[in-house]
Amino acid sequence: MAHKDAQRDGTSAGAVIQIRDLQKSYGDFQALKGISFEVRRGEILGLLGPNGAGKSTTMKILTSFISASSGSVTVDGLDLFREPIETRRRIGYLPESTALYTDMVVYDYLVYCGEMRGFTRKECDERIAKLARRVGIVEKLSASIGTLSKGYKQRVGLAQALLHNPPIVILDEPTSGLDPNQIVEIRELIKELGKDHTVILSTHILPEVRQTCDRIVIIHRGNVVADGTIEEIEGKMADEHELIVGLQLADGDGEKARTALAAIAGVRKAVIGYQVHAPVTHLHFTVSASRDVRPDIARYASEAGHTVIELRRKSMDLEGIFQHLTSDR
Repeated sequence: MAHKDAQRDGTSAGAVIQIRDLQKSYGDFQALKGISFEVRRGEILGLLGPNGAGKSTTMKILTSFISASSGSVTVDGLDLFREPIETRRRIGYLPESTALYTDMVVYDYLVYCGEMRGFTRKECDERIAKLARRVGIVEKLSASIGTLSKGYKQRVGLAQALLHNPPIVILDEPTSGLDPNQIVEIRELIKELGKDHTVILSTHILPEVRQTCDRIVIIHRGNVVADGTIEEIEGKMADEHELIVGLQLADGDGEKARTALAAIAGVRKAVIGYQVHAPVTHLHFTVSASRDVRPDIARYASEAGHTVIELRRKSMDLEGIFQHLTSDR
């Protein structure tokens, strides 16, 4: 049945969310430049990117908080822009800054949220009792929200997002501002959620992604620059790596050195990184993993009269890949 539904609405089989050519502009600034990706049923998807990449804009469009400039989004077979109320019923949302009524008691707040969704008081009681155990706030139900720690406020926000038992849960920076112990607790909660819900996790904390997510999408400057499992993305990057070279230049001409080194076979990209103390210049290279260019670099430096201060390979683990794909150098 799911496959037939996918064929009918144009989404891929197994995709609970499909985003196609999504664009969003704020005046002259284009926050999203035509991004496309899918979220498959039952997976935890990590949405990564540096600050200002477009992650929160994407979240807000998916939850109907803001409109898109163009493009299409389907949620569980529904057109997000034509049926926003129905799609909202299928989504639970925890924004980065959890909007809670701090003067309310936790239990009363959750009842208020449940009644706004049309539940009876009995239904609210049953759902709150179940969720309080699940997110670990049983002992805080009678506490004022304003007295809670940031970690417990996140748990209350999560309970609100899960109150209507949505098939899709969207979490925007859920561990932002938490201490290390709270981060571990929320991370475990997210993994538990993944057993019963499709989860989109927006974050820039890479260890969190590796330990939690089934698949990742990396956004940079409003574009998707990577999409796949961590293993798939690492595999695609395995044919190249980065070298960092520090040279004390005999003539102080960093651009001349960059041009000469860029011409070495196996060097795919060469840029000037930074200068610590002139005439020491650091250069960054993207090089083919099939060829060791370090002897050529050392030979050039010797012939040109430069001194090699540093020559090291930068590991292309997830952190290295993220920096490589989102660097503005």
